[in-house]
Amino acid sequence: MKIRIGTRGSTLAIVQCEWVRNRIRKHDPSVKVELVRIKTKGDKILDSPLSKIGGKGLFVKEIEEALLAGKIDLAVHSMKDVPAELPEGLILTAYPKREDPRDALVSLGHVTLAELPRAARLGTSSLRRAAQVLFRRPDLQIVPLRGNVDTRLKKLASGAFDAVILAAAGMTRLGLRKEISRILEANEILPAVGQGALGLEVRKDNRAIIHLLSALNHPPTAAAVQAERAFLERLEGGCQVPIAGFARFEGTALVLEGMVAEVDGSRLLRDETRGTAEKAEAMGIALAERLIDGGAGEILRRIYGKDEEG
Repeated sequence: MKIRIGTRGSTLAIVQCEWVRNRIRKHDPSVKVELVRIKTKGDKILDSPLSKIGGKGLFVKEIEEALLAGKIDLAVHSMKDVPAELPEGLILTAYPKREDPRDALVSLGHVTLAELPRAARLGTSSLRRAAQVLFRRPDLQIVPLRGNVDTRLKKLASGAFDAVILAAAGMTRLGLRKEISRILEANEILPAVGQGALGLEVRKDNRAIIHLLSALNHPPTAAAVQAERAFLERLEGGCQVPIAGFARFEGTALVLEGMVAEVDGSRLLRDETRGTAEKAEAMGIALAERLIDGGAGEILRRIYGKDEEG
């Protein structure tokens, strides 16, 4: 069997695909795996926040089109980049074991979020991160920051920012864990839906690859991501609203936390629910509805209403 994996060209995307390739070869050494680099719209437009140019799908659309056209056989995605709804004909068939899902602060002088000086410049283009930071530190200046991990770290080192927030998973996979000033725990900054998790996307009629990739699936990760994505889908969440969702296991119990906030961090709604892996999807929907009833619906309607009016 030969498998063509579609990937973005960033160093992190390549590292993630090579990791999956090695796992496939370890499971079945006879399989030949080729990486096919595909440039996405999100890789081409680097001077605007994602919330202004279309959101999550910017990093997967061209790869999914290649998958549907039969130009590749498998797509390896960072799950935080994948929209709640997939194109007809495609499925996420396996989720390898999740890497660290938390956010990481990288700062000049390795100071903590609380220790940053008043009006310090913090780089991020994530509304989710910005809103939660401003909820704790409304005095900070949030400055838009796009680009790959290396680009962001170079901008920090140049003095353009006092600190940046990045995904701990990406830093770990790139061997840059030592650069992290502080890991931001989930009770400080709730992670993005799917953060730290990889998703393997294939055509739903490709039974041979689905069978092969089943060996890479990690059931606890699959259940956690399913709960988070159900939460996101019920909220009809995109990049225009600060939304966070994170599920984890405590023993056999699946714990799902969710958050919706005002863009400026002036109001932050957060709640959690507990259940079992078998009820992951129902948990996500129920938690979203509880937040909607508790005030998130008002935030969502106002932000999406403004967006629709341009």
